[in-house]
Amino acid sequence: MCTIFAAAMANAQAAYQIYPVPQRQDLKKEQVSFTKQVTIVAESGIDEVTVNRAKQILSEHGMTPIVAKDMSSSQSAILLGVNGSGSVASKQLSTLKIDLSVFDVPKYDRHILNLTSSNGIAVVTIVGENTDATFCGLASLEQMLDKGTRDLPCVTIYDYADVKNRGIIEGYYGVPYTAEVTKDLFRFMARYKMNTYMYGAKSDPYHSRYWGDPYPTTISEEQLRIGYLTQGMMRDITRVAHETKVNFIWAIHPGKAFANPDDHDVLDRIMNKFESMYSLGVRQFGVFVDDVGVPDDPAIMKLCADNLTALQQRIDARWNKEGALAADTVKPLHYVPQLYAHGWVSLDRAQEFYESLSSTPKKINIYITGRDVWSVPNNDDLARVSGWLGRDLSWWWNYPCNDQDHTKLFVMDTYTNFRDETHINSLAHIERYLTGAQTLIINPMQQGELSKIALFDVADYCWNNDGFENYSSWEAATAAVVGENRAQAFKKIAPYLRYYDNDALSYKIDRYHESIKRGNPSHQSLLNEMREVNQACQIIKEMKHSQEESDRLFYNDIRPWLLKLEAMTAEAIAHFEGKHPAAGNYDNNPDYQFETLGGMGEHISLTVRTAEPSNVCLPALLKWLQEQETIK
Repeated sequence: MCTIFAAAMANAQAAYQIYPVPQRQDLKKEQVSFTKQVTIVAESGIDEVTVNRAKQILSEHGMTPIVAKDMSSSQSAILLGVNGSGSVASKQLSTLKIDLSVFDVPKYDRHILNLTSSNGIAVVTIVGENTDATFCGLASLEQMLDKGTRDLPCVTIYDYADVKNRGIIEGYYGVPYTAEVTKDLFRFMARYKMNTYMYGAKSDPYHSRYWGDPYPTTISEEQLRIGYLTQGMMRDITRVAHETKVNFIWAIHPGKAFANPDDHDVLDRIMNKFESMYSLGVRQFGVFVDDVGVPDDPAIMKLCADNLTALQQRIDARWNKEGALAADTVKPLHYVPQLYAHGWVSLDRAQEFYESLSSTPKKINIYITGRDVWSVPNNDDLARVSGWLGRDLSWWWNYPCNDQDHTKLFVMDTYTNFRDETHINSLAHIERYLTGAQTLIINPMQQGELSKIALFDVADYCWNNDGFENYSSWEAATAAVVGENRAQAFKKIAPYLRYYDNDALSYKIDRYHESIKRGNPSHQSLLNEMREVNQACQIIKEMKHSQEESDRLFYNDIRPWLLKLEAMTAEAIAHFEGKHPAAGNYDNNPDYQFETLGGMGEHISLTVRTAEPSNVCLPALLKWLQEQETIK
């Protein structure tokens, strides 16, 4: 980090609550308002997707966008440009004497957003290091406009990302996301400056078992239910990915074939599949050879490296020829090797393995999960493995993945999730400055909409390591995902959606039992808590009937946990009110059940699981209440 720029940031005064947290905001005393019509002036270096995003933001905030070559003196304007181009946007920053040193900071998606007044009329200037960076600046503008379009403080935002590639790896064992959930995630990612979605759904047979075959043109209702995708669905997914500037990386899992010296046409078959996916709009590819055994034969290690190099060369020869249009080119490969958790083997053997890959093109993104499968990204693991490989790494983070804890949800703040997740070290911490990672993508829960909460927090961290504050980021995430009007209700139930109960519940139950022992029974505090949680459940239930698709998708994800929590709290309330209800059927009620897939390749199976919210204390309390003749 540039120390001069860092010092300026330390003294910066935040004007707007924007997530991910910007690197620096300089607030001005003057305020401005937007006119009903807003002119968009975009230079030639700004692509159509970025212009369309600006139009979308204005329209959704009640303004009429007008694309023009020049700004008007009578209406607000948004000027979009690329640094150093000499465009109207760059000239505006020069006129305003805006410091451009942010473009010298060795970071990613660097840009400046300036909101100033022209005779009381709002003029926005966004200049990025390229059109993608300018696109990121529009995400800040969108959140600024959420405050309204009148009397907004003038501000200059200097911003960039600490991590280059930020987003999701759909690589869990379970039902793949529907096309609707995936597209909704893309839109969410665009709003919060994420740019990477790697698709490697373990239970998608056309990713693994039938990796060489094209996706089908039609599927049955049963196949749709267990996550199959058609070519049309995949084409629609890539369309929305391009519209949101999310790099949709389709990954193939050829397994042992990639390291088989007798499989002479494996690269031909991979390229044929890539051709098929390219025709569906995919412009970046990945290769997975994980979970098939770690080779210890130097010849096999060399074969993997040679195949990876040859595959990148074939991609470049096919799609990256000189003069190819940017929209037609294919970005560098992403590779998940057999040894992605170096703690599986000795350090000497790990070094030998990674050094065998060091000869592959440096632009190829090579993934690790750290020392262990569930490691939290850390500088020690990054430094060790990058030293062997001779390049920065990409990190596949198994968080908040629940494919080993199907009945649990991880929707709390990062450190609470660490405590709840069986496989993550509960004492793990987030590095204040993460070094050596060019990619950080999370492997989410089977519930994609609920995973937005953790995704929001990780996006916040990836963008601004030092600016990440665990709990405030989580609070902002809840509002971003369920809406400001439901945020308080969700924050009330979120601790109860945990398997391990809300800590406050355990305390209140203990206090209640102690009051009975003292001969002065008092359940009022516990009753009030159950009523508040039950009421909050009902508020979140309303999302089922929302006009917003993302709300309905969210309800579909949370339904089994939500309905079970609502029923359990209702039973407790009834007991405390002296109604002596019958014990609820919580184990075999379809309202509290969901389907998941287990296994990979030929061993995929559909199973039914029962949600387990608040599973430690609340069921025990209900059992105790059932056993009492009267409730004191």
